[in-house]
Amino acid sequence: MWSTAASWWAHHHKRLLLPALFLAAALFFFLASPRSSPSFFALPASREHSPSGSRLIWAQRRVAEWQPCEWWQTAMPAAPSTRNGYIRIDCYGGLNQLRRDLCDGIAVARLLNATMVLPKFEVAAYWNESSGFADVFDVDHFIEQTRGYVEVVKDMPEEISLKEPFKVDCRKQKGHFDYVETVLPALLQHRYISLTPAMSQRKDRYPSHAKACYCQGCYNALKLNKKVEAKAMELLQAIPKPFLSLHLRFEPDMVAYSRCEYSALSSKSLDAIEAARGEDRNVLVGDAAHLWRNRGKCPLTPSETAFILQALGIPTETNIYLAAGDGLMELDGFTSIYKNMYTKSSLLTHEDFERMHGNTKAALDYYVSVNSDAYVTTFFGNMDKMVTAMRTMQGLQKTLVLSRRAFANYTAAGLAGDQLAKAMWDAHREDYIMGRGLALPEHCFCEFKL
Repeated sequence: MWSTAASWWAHHHKRLLLPALFLAAALFFFLASPRSSPSFFALPASREHSPSGSRLIWAQRRVAEWQPCEWWQTAMPAAPSTRNGYIRIDCYGGLNQLRRDLCDGIAVARLLNATMVLPKFEVAAYWNESSGFADVFDVDHFIEQTRGYVEVVKDMPEEISLKEPFKVDCRKQKGHFDYVETVLPALLQHRYISLTPAMSQRKDRYPSHAKACYCQGCYNALKLNKKVEAKAMELLQAIPKPFLSLHLRFEPDMVAYSRCEYSALSSKSLDAIEAARGEDRNVLVGDAAHLWRNRGKCPLTPSETAFILQALGIPTETNIYLAAGDGLMELDGFTSIYKNMYTKSSLLTHEDFERMHGNTKAALDYYVSVNSDAYVTTFFGNMDKMVTAMRTMQGLQKTLVLSRRAFANYTAAGLAGDQLAKAMWDAHREDYIMGRGLALPEHCFCEFKL
């Protein structure tokens, strides 16, 4: 028996020992080799600090977050079977201004018990081109998702469609009662009207069914059409993962409009700002300038943005998609620190990029930002409001609005270097863990304690 066992061992021992030796070597290599740094977006075990000891904003334990309210996603009370007429929403500006006007217009259509025709996009003055609603958004999806909230049609009866709508000036209208008392008589008289919603309208005064139409129309019904979405997905796939989308605003016209003074800019940037400055945009001086800046009215420069991101523990090797248009000034102040930066113009072919409408380019930035691993903005404009809301709809919480007010106040108090970095950390950590700063419509989104 022993001779048989010895013979078997002599024949098979190499087969048994080689795998064991291989596994032992692999285990030794794994234990002895240095660990690679975890992904920028992975939460460290401590949830307070990254393994290197530096603080990381995304690792902070949140105590509250926002989610879409359930009430407006449930069954809506049926609208009256008889409509008061047809309404067309005329939207002006860039893509996100257009979308803002359209969201408001959907609620107004329900307020007035009107049938809504497809909106008209007036973009020529903004983009110096022509593109309509269907060039960006999925028409059939829009009609389907608004069904039960407000009636939307592609076509009207011939006797109505042959005439131009009666235009109603809504620039000074505010809230529910103004629309009903002022606009409804024109709708009943002319049967077909067009309007641009007032920017100052008070949606908190709307009845619940109009608020629900706003929420549904704005956050569930507006989807990019298949052609634009395919190009946006192509762009998203081309960006190295994980990545942060940064909406950085520091263009000449924006800085000129802010009326803020920047003494440390290049002569080229100063000339561009001066060229964009109109007669009513003189730079504020003295106490007025100090108060204005401390209220957070002055755009962050690219170098200030880079400083704050570093203070928040965002590694300098992070992949960053720059969601911005043309004309950004002083960008070297950012790219000298964060070098892994990508833009749509650098990732798309030259032919693709040149053929696109301005609204299509804006739609690509919007799509990538909504679907990014993290989103940071230096300004809270129309795009940022839509992106933060849509990220909230999808449960994507790594979203942050940089505080211009905090940066201005602390620098005015003389803080710099490590002291300023700590102050920036404290201010933004508080906003992040409390879910503050996103300015989500309270009738569409509800706060949940964690």
